[in-house]
Amino acid sequence: MNKLFRIIATQVSVFAGRSIIFFLAVIVVVVWLMTGPFFDFSDTWQLVINTGTTIVTFLMVFLIQNTQNRDSKAVQLKLDEIIRTTKARDEFMDLEDLTDEELQELDEEFRKLHDKAIVDSPALKKLHKKIQIRNQNKNTLRDIRDKFKS
Repeated sequence: MNKLFRIIATQVSVFAGRSIIFFLAVIVVVVWLMTGPFFDFSDTWQLVINTGTTIVTFLMVFLIQNTQNRDSKAVQLKLDEIIRTTKARDEFMDLEDLTDEELQELDEEFRKLHDKAIVDSPALKKLHKKIQIRNQNKNTLRDIRDKFKS
């Protein structure tokens, strides 16, 4: 049963992810909109699209989640193999099993290493400064936009 679901989920995800499927969905919506006047935009007319999209969305959530879970696991296994075969620390092989607090500690450790690398490297320091300025500009523009909205 799991194998059958995996095969179906993969095939549907590949099929549904194609650009032609998006355009077909747009055509369905346009046709539905065009039929509105013929049905006097009735409740039944609205119910058709609501029911159809709800069913498709409901089923696609499970298929996409299954595909994402398998892809994520495959990526983790590939990273574990890279870590295992290099000089990287073996403790990194099961990071996905750590608690949020443990992940936060590791994040802080890497931030410290990152900050030290920036201090030691003029090129990284310059790049980091450039990124900070860009982020500040984005935040400034966002603040201005938000002031105009309110």
